[in-house]
Amino acid sequence: MTRLALLDANGCTFPPPERALRDPNGLLAVGGDLSVKRLLAAYGNGIFPWFDDDLGPILWWSPDPRAVLLTGEMYVSRRLQRRMRSGGFRVSLDCAFAAVMQGCAAPRSGSAGTWITGRMRRAYQRLHRAGYAHSIEVWREDELVGGLYGVSLGRMFFGESMFFREADASKIALAALIWQSERWGFSLLDCQVMNPHLRSLGAREIPRTEFLERLAESNRHPTRQGIWHMEEDGRWNAGRAG
Repeated sequence: MTRLALLDANGCTFPPPERALRDPNGLLAVGGDLSVKRLLAAYGNGIFPWFDDDLGPILWWSPDPRAVLLTGEMYVSRRLQRRMRSGGFRVSLDCAFAAVMQGCAAPRSGSAGTWITGRMRRAYQRLHRAGYAHSIEVWREDELVGGLYGVSLGRMFFGESMFFREADASKIALAALIWQSERWGFSLLDCQVMNPHLRSLGAREIPRTEFLERLAESNRHPTRQGIWHMEEDGRWNAGRAG
């Protein structure tokens, strides 16, 4: 019988992801902290934190299968391409990380709470200041209308959450991320767990073994650490995102 690993405050070693529970799918360990060092160790081994009690223990996950979006497989409809070209949106990188996290943490229709707790927001803001967590912002003039955030190591981006205040804004953020990351040689966006929205955008599930192999290859490359900027002064071709 598989036993759930208990982490303490010392060290940042995780058990192998293959030891994760089948039910609930992917639960691997409990405890520890959300220090920059531990978070980097987690993502570097295909593990991420996910819990909804700000005062409770931290839960660590590595599900099987894993939801991913390959950079060349995002589905961009003709309607969305028109919105991207003529909708009056502006896209930026790492200009409003805290505001994007706040937008992602806001209550949503049909949901009573959020897993992006105050402890999570503080942890990922530290990771952002260290140059590993990044945000993609979508603006209407000076108003933030959508975005997403996540973590990058090697040549992989680990998506955490997205939000929109105007229709299609989160999709535009994702398309911009895919376009820019492809130019940097990234091949895969980790989506963690599949949902209908991600599937409609072209995400698919792969076995955890394959994901870990892709992760090992990604980890052999240097991390693009620091503040990110959109290339070509923020101008990007929507047609290349799909």
